[in-house]
Parts: sequence; structure tokens; C-alpha cells
Amino acid sequence: MNFASDNVVGASAPVLEAILRHNGGAMPAYGADPLTLGLTPRFRALFEHADLSVFSVTTGTAANALALSVMVPPFGLCLCHEEAHVMEDECGAPEFYTHGAKLHGLSGSGGKIAPDTLDRFLSGLPRHVKQMPARALTLSQLTESGQVYAVEEIAALARIAHAHGLTVHMDGARFANALVALGCPPAEMTWRAGIDILSFGASKNGALAAEAIVVFRPDLAETLEFRRKRAGHILSKGRFLAAQLDAYLDGDHWRANATHANRMAARLAAGLAEIPGVRLAWPVQGNEVFPILPAGLDAALRRAGVVYHAWTSRSLAEGDRVGEGERMIRLIAAFSTTEAEVEDFLVLARRAA
Repeated sequence: MNFASDNVVGASAPVLEAILRHNGGAMPAYGADPLTLGLTPRFRALFEHADLSVFSVTTGTAANALALSVMVPPFGLCLCHEEAHVMEDECGAPEFYTHGAKLHGLSGSGGKIAPDTLDRFLSGLPRHVKQMPARALTLSQLTESGQVYAVEEIAALARIAHAHGLTVHMDGARFANALVALGCPPAEMTWRAGIDILSFGASKNGALAAEAIVVFRPDLAETLEFRRKRAGHILSKGRFLAAQLDAYLDGDHWRANATHANRMAARLAAGLAEIPGVRLAWPVQGNEVFPILPAGLDAALRRAGVVYHAWTSRSLAEGDRVGEGERMIRLIAAFSTTEAEVEDFLVLARRAA
């Protein structure tokens, strides 16, 4: 039983079949193939936006770092949550691709930045040549605590950011999981709410290695093609990236995958909540579960071979804490997680409690 991440599972069958289906014959290289050229109209239809641009890359780190490179100058600040993936898990890639811009983390329960927190920080930021000016805000959707920003929350944050001259980026590594949780169209959770650039994740939800930078403002897209090439992320056989994204979107496969993953996470959470001594750090809104367990239960699960990660309690709500003799962990359900795997885990947890 491996609940460490949705990165530990393979690709979905439709994605793999699409790669094989488009493997034969010759196609133009470096993104000039029909599949790659077809991504733009497909994403424009999906997001109901006639002027968006889409740039496929192989990793979420590349998507985030390249997106921020067109939003933040070397002397600028990029604001994010203090536990955001761009801050803690990308080895300085955003700073590297922005040529020295600085990430500044803001606190907030559940990995979310509150509008008041953002407004207070921006209003108090010194306007002096000695201080780095804030130029972008990046929001993680889902957050690092598995929480979903509601559309109204995104819009409120974007309004504040734009009023202070910032652009707004969304790290959508688990975009599909958040979208099905909210039950809204992609446009509502992105550009209509004020998002300027989206890192559209697919690898965690069924793709082999495919992400997309979706740019809703034409002026921000002007240099991305060159930046992507300079970063080594224009594949010579670009059709294989496009084939993955095409199959991922086809027939709402991406939503079906995310719906299943979210449902498995909800089942995990419901079962754990019934076990004495177990509590949930936050409500389960996507495909991530953050239980706080008795230390003995944690040890028993690990001895039984269950794989998962210990997790930080920094984003717990004020007044909440992990006590002596407790352990906070993260469990992630993937598109391929089965009901049997969930039930086996819960049976094991009940016996060990």
C-alpha cells in the first residue's frame, strides 16, 4: 500500500495508448506537428478564451519556473504561501529562471493565503529603491495542505494583487482535483477570477510526463517560446507531449481520474475518522488526507509496510497542534488507487489502533 504521492503511480491506459498510436511515421519536429498545433484551439475551447497561449513542458517545476520568469524581473518579489511548492520543493528553479528574483512566503492556515494577509503585506511594503518590489503572486491549487481556494477567494486575492500592480499565477499541479471539488468550469477558477498564467498539471493525474503553461494575457506570452527553448523544454519529438495532453483531455478523462482520486481520499478520511485517537488536520477537499495519528498507530502502519510521508504542522489553524504521542502524516490517493487498497489500509489501521 503506497499512499506517498500521486507521482508514484504510472500513466493511465488512454495516455499510454495515445503515445503508441502516434509513434509511427514521420511528423514535423520541435512542436510543428499537427498534435502540438492542435493544443492551442483545444485549450482555448476548454477555457473559453480566444486569446490564450499554451506551452507544453515535461515537468511542473519547469512550468512554474518559466511562468514566473515572464512575471517577475530579477529585482522583484514573488509572493507565495510559506509552504508553497515553489518555495520549498523546486531547488531554487523559480529564482534561477527569473535570474535572481526573490520568493517571499506568507503564512496562512491550510496552506492558503488570506486576502487580509496579502493586502496588509502589500500595503506595508516600503516603496524604496533599496527594497525589492512585489511583482507577482502565485497560488497553489490544491494547496500543500490539500485545501481548495474557492473561486471567490481566488478573485479576492487577484483583485488585491492587481490593484498593487502584481500579476497572478496559479500552480495547478493538482488543478483537476481542485476543479472537480469545486464543480465549476475551468474558466471560472482561472482567468475569470483574475489568474494571468496557469501551470496546468497532468502528470499527477494520469499523464506520463506532461504539463502545460496556459497564458491568458498575450503580452505575457511574447517571450515564453524563447525562454522554453533556452531552458531545454522544447522537445524535438514534441508530438509525444501533445499526445499525452490530447488523450488526457479527451472524453473528460482528466476529470474522471480526478473524481476517482478525490473519492478514494474521501473514503480514506471517513474510515480514519472512525478510529479512536485519529483526527483530521483539515477537511478533505481533494485527493490528499492529513490525519493526526497516535504514535503507536503510525509505527504499526509503517511496520506493516504502508508507505506515506510524515507532514509538517506549520499550517494548522491557530490553537491546533500535534500533541505529545501524536504524528501528523499525509496520504494521497491517485487516479489508479483502488477501493480494495483503501479498504485494506483501513482494516489494517483498525486492527492496529
